[in-house]
Amino acid sequence: MISINKVALITGASRGIGASIARRLANDGFAVVVNYVGSENAARNVVTQITEAGGRAIAHQADVSNAASVSTMFDQVESTLGNVEVLVNNAGIMDLQPLAKADAQHVDRQIDINLKGTINTLREASVRLNHGGRVINFSTSVVGLKLENYGVYAATKSAVETLTAIMAKEMLGKYIRVNAVAPGPTATELFLNGKSDELIDRMAKINPLGRLGTPDDIASVVSFLASTDGGWINGQVIRANGGVI
Repeated sequence: MISINKVALITGASRGIGASIARRLANDGFAVVVNYVGSENAARNVVTQITEAGGRAIAHQADVSNAASVSTMFDQVESTLGNVEVLVNNAGIMDLQPLAKADAQHVDRQIDINLKGTINTLREASVRLNHGGRVINFSTSVVGLKLENYGVYAATKSAVETLTAIMAKEMLGKYIRVNAVAPGPTATELFLNGKSDELIDRMAKINPLGRLGTPDDIASVVSFLASTDGGWINGQVIRANGGVI
């Protein structure tokens, strides 16, 4: 258990993996910021779950693709809870199309949220995080699998992996560790939407453990990277996927 005074900011934390991360880090002793863009009720439900379990949490609306909104969020978190110790860049969207059908809206929306949104938060974190803080970005194991129809999504996440390694080097002297988690197929609304039962079953069996990941599986990896035990991991991408690659 760590000091309750340490603050963890999780983007896109109103549901799915983000919500599991928020609950896990709160259980680890962090005061948690549950960021959301449109799902206020879901975000407040996560906050209620945390506070009823004895933790400390607030919900905060901010669009990560908007630099001014991100800067304001950090300002308000600092004035409410104190400086951020751990930033988890979980916010993202996945819109699957073959490249031949990837129109401008399809491309721009994923770049704005998945890539530009990550850049916006990393820029703030690089000058605001406490000495010795942690940044945990989110990629995807599709960067390695290179599945059809995931082109634009995987491209944004590949860029996040590059940003992760570069920021880790740029934090020289600040002792801020910067890593990324790259989940494989995980049973979230984001993953399950639009997929047939047959496809879901097939993807569940592509790893040696024979099942989809769960949000709690991924939250456990984030918890490790945010902990003292994860202090020697830096500039890395952890492919949390049950062994699919």
